[in-house]
Amino acid sequence: MRKETIYSLKAPYRDALRVSGYRFGKGDKAACIVGAIRGNEIQQLYICSQLIKALTELEKKGAIVNNNEILVIPSVNHYSMNIGKRFWALDNTDINRMFPGNMEGETTQRIAAGVFEKVQGYSYGIQFASFYMPGDFVPHVRMMETGYQSASLANLFGLPYVVVRKPTPFDMSTLNYNWQQWKTNAFSIYTNETDVIDEVSARQAVSAVLRFLTRMGIIRYNSHGGYIANIINENDLTLVRNKDAGIYRRIKLPGEEVHRGDILAEIMNPYEGEVISQVIAPTDGIIFFSHKSPLVNENEIVYKIIRRLHE
Repeated sequence: MRKETIYSLKAPYRDALRVSGYRFGKGDKAACIVGAIRGNEIQQLYICSQLIKALTELEKKGAIVNNNEILVIPSVNHYSMNIGKRFWALDNTDINRMFPGNMEGETTQRIAAGVFEKVQGYSYGIQFASFYMPGDFVPHVRMMETGYQSASLANLFGLPYVVVRKPTPFDMSTLNYNWQQWKTNAFSIYTNETDVIDEVSARQAVSAVLRFLTRMGIIRYNSHGGYIANIINENDLTLVRNKDAGIYRRIKLPGEEVHRGDILAEIMNPYEGEVISQVIAPTDGIIFFSHKSPLVNENEIVYKIIRRLHE
């Protein structure tokens, strides 16, 4: 393992931002793995730390296949992480909406450009990502439909689901999208949590990456086969919205099977404590995503459900 600073940015009042990279093996650029780009992605940082630990042991055993290099970048935005902010602390911009970046642009554009310069050219790019809405997912691999995506490759991670998403203009400045534009097979992995550590899904994510690297001939590692993934299109998920704003109390969690008419969550009057409305399942299926924040606005998406195939 070789640790290096892949990008640094001087700051007038704080120590410089130094983005660290950990390289394993030597040779062709095989796989690049990126963790926390946002300041609240504690789970993503933790997963990368466990992956670095595992790869260090595998390298000591000679289990990195010859002529393969793996780069792991555990954190990009620890400036914001240190003060509990999700986005760049000074102007509240999102580094993951700034790719491929601009060395002559604003601060977050320069950070994105400096990082992207180092992560280009790898055969496979894996990002531990988080969603823009507060909530929990069933662990899955997500990829954008750019013409360079491969659901069959995504299936090799052995996670329960592969989600294919048609990119919107909002997505075209993300790391995943730009990786694909530069001919890297890019995958985003989502686990149960973001701002807290969930050991079970973290271990599942580490195993998924090691399984993928093994199946692609990059490392030698014995792992169980995982799942045969269900491939779903994001547009096919059933979106469930709440009617009222208030205190949100969820009842059903990601991965649970539900039936049409089941109560998924309750909305309470924040002053009087009475239940003012219920969120009802509109279909049979599996909970894929559930809102988590204790407060909810009117007409928010609070659940996403994978409908049963016969429907």
